[in-house]
Amino acid sequence: MKDLITVIAQALVDHPDEVRVEAHENEHTVTYKLSVHPGDVGKIIGKQGRIAKALRTVVTSAAVKEKKRVNVEIDS
Repeated sequence: MKDLITVIAQALVDHPDEVRVEAHENEHTVTYKLSVHPGDVGKIIGKQGRIAKALRTVVTSAAVKEKKRVNVEIDS
């Protein structure tokens, strides 16, 4: 899952070498914290949050096999 988020984010930003994904897991949820260069935050979020929503939808769909709730947080 971490690799999926990294590949998608690197394709969207101008500074792909600064994309970092951290996973924080507890009993029922997994939270992925996506960190990008401050100039690329807008590209990850998109107009009215459309790209961020699409990213979350893809990750949620891929996480069905894990049987855990998945969250994606975007940070600069």
